[in-house]
This record gives sequence, structure tokens and C-alpha cells, in this order.
Amino acid sequence: MPTVADQFVEVLVEAGVRRIYGIVGDSLNPIVDAVRRTDGIEWVHVRHEESAAFAAAAEAQLTGGLAVCAGSCGPGNLHLINGLFDAHRSGAPVLALASQIPSAQIGTGFFQETHPERMFNECSHLCEVLSQPEQMPRLLRSALQTAAGSRGVSVLVLPGDVAQRTAVNPVRQGTVHCQPPTVVPPESQLRELARALNSAERVMLFCGAGTRHAHDEVMRLAETVKSPVGHALRGKEWIQYDNPYDVGMSGLLGYGACHEAMHRADLVVLLGTDFPYDDFLPQANTVQVDIEPAHLARRTVLDVAVQGDVAETIRAVLPHLDTKTDRSFLDQMLREHADTLERVVDAYTRDVDKRVPIHPEYVTDVLDDLADEDAVFTVDTGMCNVWSARYVTPNGRRRMLGSFIHGSMANALPHAIGAQLADGNRQVVAMSGDGGLSMLLGELLTLRTLQLPVKVVLFNNSSLGMVKLEMLVDGMPDFGTDHDPVDFAALVSALGMYSVRVRRPEEVRVALRDALSHPGPAVVDVVTDPNALSIPPHITGSQVKGFALAVSRTVLAGGVGKMVRLARSNLRNIPKP
Repeated sequence: MPTVADQFVEVLVEAGVRRIYGIVGDSLNPIVDAVRRTDGIEWVHVRHEESAAFAAAAEAQLTGGLAVCAGSCGPGNLHLINGLFDAHRSGAPVLALASQIPSAQIGTGFFQETHPERMFNECSHLCEVLSQPEQMPRLLRSALQTAAGSRGVSVLVLPGDVAQRTAVNPVRQGTVHCQPPTVVPPESQLRELARALNSAERVMLFCGAGTRHAHDEVMRLAETVKSPVGHALRGKEWIQYDNPYDVGMSGLLGYGACHEAMHRADLVVLLGTDFPYDDFLPQANTVQVDIEPAHLARRTVLDVAVQGDVAETIRAVLPHLDTKTDRSFLDQMLREHADTLERVVDAYTRDVDKRVPIHPEYVTDVLDDLADEDAVFTVDTGMCNVWSARYVTPNGRRRMLGSFIHGSMANALPHAIGAQLADGNRQVVAMSGDGGLSMLLGELLTLRTLQLPVKVVLFNNSSLGMVKLEMLVDGMPDFGTDHDPVDFAALVSALGMYSVRVRRPEEVRVALRDALSHPGPAVVDVVTDPNALSIPPHITGSQVKGFALAVSRTVLAGGVGKMVRLARSNLRNIPKP
């Protein structure tokens, strides 16, 4: 007779789940054994449960489908929590199985006893205890559908002894719908949006992750209202390419004229973004379009709030818009964007291929040249976010995954594991900092065991660069941010994997090219300059003062990479007088 564990795995396979990330052990053993005996699903052994959740989050974001991770009772499932927060806040449909101690022992202070149903509430849409065989398969299907439909995490707590019991109800055929809905706003909201757009002389569009699949519609709207187009970090991959209206990015990692355009506009249109840094927003003359009603008005006051899918909303409002003829604001912002990038590009490129220690900007720029046109980049939180945001060129096919909302360290390598397993034929590059890599260093063993052809480009500056910058801007001398140099290439070689250590800039291109062409996992350990920092395009006077008190070195503002060429090419769109 099938057990609850058998039934659990059968429902997962039926829902399209192809793997479970985790570490085997005690209360999970019935599930693991059911996986062993079931075709169409595999157990992916990682070295830390946090990595299991990160890997599942990356798989779900890349495929759009459900992904699953699991942790054994007590410490095992508690290790999941950081990766689950990342998945939940990123909108990744993930099911987490938190196995539990024997059900008869719950509440007695038993060995490894915790209460996952309490612990995981904040990072899930659904968190329930599966305590009786009679709850299957309905409760599991409900958890899967909640994760898929609400785009986030569901957690099921399952005692090991319950997993071993005989199943009671038949599985029957069931379906889990993973395709997110499209939402068209009501006519009243569309009329208000059209009125606001028609009334404004200077419109600026600011785009986030919700513009995925809406690139063409955003371009048509920008042309209609003659608007510069900026983006948040999560909007970069969807909106920056093939964009003749691009004025860069705002926020802590921003560059270009995005901030200026936003603050000079008569009307700022937030499209599919829950941009968290309200100090960068004008806090006036703003409308917002978002499919999530909870996002509306929680970062800024709004003149008009529109609940709807970005692409559908733009299609619906375009027939009601007057085509503007005055390009003066758009053209001015395009010129300022190009000029801003020109002013800083020389500092990033002048003799950079000869400077030691190696500039991380140069490494990323070369990586951008060599990586595949459909590569997946996974990016560690910190300065790697800066270099990827400014030097990896989007094209509509590349993907960039990171802990962009939760902001966890150490995400790049486990994200890369999930991304590579999701698509074994696609190039996956982890841009890791030495601080992040060392935190989950054991996952290099996962690459070796599974022979995943992930390429790890390690920015090894023996420093926590972003933390150093935070201290300096606050007027504090940096303290506790630097650590002993480590030869990670030697460590990787000892693990039996391809590695190379790069100390001089003339070695960068060959090292990256060879690693990217290597058939298995590879690590390029690049010794980079710990003083290559970056400040946002707009900081307060007190922050400038604090920075001057703390440091006298030059800090480069705004990074550009190939974007200066894009900005200059966009100026050709400006009509000659």
C-alpha cells in the first residue's frame, strides 16, 4: 500500500516538479526513499539547506514553474529560512517541506523540537501542518496552488511518522496552474491614467520587474508621450535593451540621468515596480501601475493608482492618449544621460587594463564581452550587484538573478546551482564576492559532485566592499571589513575542479575565455582592487560630508560599461533643428 510519502512525491511529479533540493536525514527519510523509487524526480544533495532554498528560488524564477526544497526536523528546516525569505520576496513559486519530529513527541521539548508552522509564517503565503494521512492529497495540492498562484512560498510541516503511514485517499488526477493572470484595469482607472498622461508636459517612465513581457508596450508608450525611460535594478533585464529612451537606473546602484529625469518631470509613471527607496522618489506628481494592489502607494503618494498588468494596461490606455510632439524634455534628458556617463567613463577605462590590483569593472566588462547571448548571471549581494548592474549588457535573452529584495549574502553560487539544473544547456555564470562565496563554500562540492558546468567568477578583494562603503558614507572609518587574503583557486584545485588565479589585468580575458569554454565547473579567482567602490548618483550633503571625513581616496560615481555607447547612439534619434 502506498504511504503518505509515496503520495506526496506522486503529487509533486504530477505538478511538474522534477527535483527536490535538500539534505537527507531522519524525519525526511520516508520522502527521500519515495523519491528513490519514483521515476521523473530526483533528489539534489546540497551541503547546506539554505542553499537548497536559494537553488529552488532560482529554478522557479528561471522556469516560471514550481520548485521544491526540504529540510529535516529542527536545525535542518531552520536552515531553509534565509533562502525562503529570498524566494518569497522575489515572487518565486517554491514549496518547502519542513519535516518534523515524531508527532507524539510534539510539545514535550523532544530532541530537535521546533515549531516550523510558527517560524515560517512571515516568509510564506501558506504554512500548515500535515498531521493526518486524511489531509492528503488535498493539503499538498492547496500548498502547491498557493505558491504558484500567489507567486511565493508555501510551507508544509510533515512529521516523519506521518509520512510513513498508509495513504487513505486516492491521488486522482489534479492540475496546478502556474501561469500568472493578466489583469486589465477598470475603465475608470484607465480614464484617470489617460487624463494624467495627457495633461502632463514632461512625463518620465520608471520600470521594474513587472515590465517583464511588456518591453514593446513600454516603448510605444514612451514614444507616444515622449518620455525618458529609467529602471530599477530588477527592471534592467526587461527594459534597458533596444531602448532609445533609456536614461539609466535610480537607487543606491544607480547611474545616468534617471534621478534627474524623475525629479524634473511633471508626471512620474511607476510601471511594475515596488521600488523600496522612497528617498529617491519625488513624493509628488506620481501615478503607479502594478498588478499587486498592496504595492500601490506604499512607497509614495499617488495622483492615480492603477491595478493591472503593465502590458495590458498600456495596450488599453494607448487609444485614449494624445500623441505629444514636444520632445524637448526627452531630448534634454538623453543628452544629460550621455554626458553624465561620458564624465565618468574615462575613470573606469583609462589604462584600466594595466592597473594592479585589477579593477572589478574591467573584469565584468570583459565577462560581458565573452559570455553567451542567452547566459544566466547570478550575482552576489554587495559590490557584485554594482558591477553587474553597470557592466552586464542586457539583450532580452540574458537573465540576471540575485537577492535583489532580501539582500542576502552568499546567494550567487546556490542560485547558479538551481539555474543550471533548470537548463543544463544554458551557460550559467555566478558573479561571487569572496565574502559571499566563503559563507557557503561547501556548495563548490555540489558543483563537483553533480558536475554542473557553472562558471564562478570570483571578485576576490579580501574585503566586504559594500559594507566598507556604507561605513564611509556614514562618516565612519571602515572597521572589520577587511580580512586575510585567500587563494581560492588553490582550494578549488584541491577539490579536483578547474580553477585559475588571476593577478594581472592582461591575464583576465584569456582566463575567462578558457573557463567559459571548459566543459565542467570552473572557478576564476580574480584578485581585485578593494578600493574600487561606487556611490549613488544622488547623495545628501550629510553623506558627502561623512564620506569626506572618513576617506580621501577617489570614489567613482556611476559605472557605465558599454552603456555610454548606447547613450550616444540614442542621441542620433534626436531630430536635428
